Amino acid sequence: MLQGKIAVITGASSGIGAALADLLAGEGVHLVLGARRRGLLEEVAERARSHGVRALAVECDVTRRAAAESLIHVALDRMGGLDILVNNAGRGHLATVEDTTDEVIEHMFALNVYALWYTTRPALPHMRRQGSGHIITMSSMAGKIGFPFNSAYVASKHACSGFTHALRMELAGSGVHASVVYPAGVRTEWAQVTEGGPMLPLFTESGPIIKRLAAEQGAPLPPMEGVVPPERVARAVVGCLKDPVAEVYIQEGSHDFVRLSAENREAAEKYQLPVVMGEREVYERMKGKSSTVR
Repeated sequence: MLQGKIAVITGASSGIGAALADLLAGEGVHLVLGARRRGLLEEVAERARSHGVRALAVECDVTRRAAAESLIHVALDRMGGLDILVNNAGRGHLATVEDTTDEVIEHMFALNVYALWYTTRPALPHMRRQGSGHIITMSSMAGKIGFPFNSAYVASKHACSGFTHALRMELAGSGVHASVVYPAGVRTEWAQVTEGGPMLPLFTESGPIIKRLAAEQGAPLPPMEGVVPPERVARAVVGCLKDPVAEVYIQEGSHDFVRLSAENREAAEKYQLPVVMGEREVYERMKGKSSTVR
């Protein structure tokens, strides 16, 4: 079903983007791969070519409108078309709301949100003319549920959801699909390269604290599967391309937890409370602060 299609993937040098490029190449999809790290990007493109498909590595910062638009034109002009656009590039940050600077807010929205328009706008006329195509936007469970210590990222991922839902309405009846993907924890470098310092210690060091607090409070933890490899997300995206749906959830239990949060946010927050308290303790230690709320 996908063989011979042409896809653009942003953020393709590592993680979910690289894993998706590997799978799509195996399906016979020709690729235009965009990212800032040229060396890693070339390695992904070379692996793709080993499957007998065409693959172009384009060094690109999608926060720059001209650069993002040029990525789409590379597909149209050099590959001869465009069938799939995967808006995968994204980044997080580590900060409380009061610690989040204007610069971080701007960075989060420039990459995670504004870039969606920069790539999607030039792709749409071609897809509308051919009466087919699929635009995939990589959101996060942070696009459905509030998580502490990265509010700008959470807000930007909620924006990803709204963008895709509005786009779907505009595309109704056109033959062009739009879907949004909601992974939770994924085993990539994401948590090590967050702005404001690596977020990984917040997760790893808080684990024992969270378990202790949950036991002391007799509180259940969120009924949701933990960290998964990027290949798991990539397989789900390929499945969506073959059988389009509006929303894709990755971890077991994640969709049910989103439903609970929508129906009774206070009940969902009770599940999250030991997690929040444990992460707060680690955050304050990392930032040299004393806890004021327990």
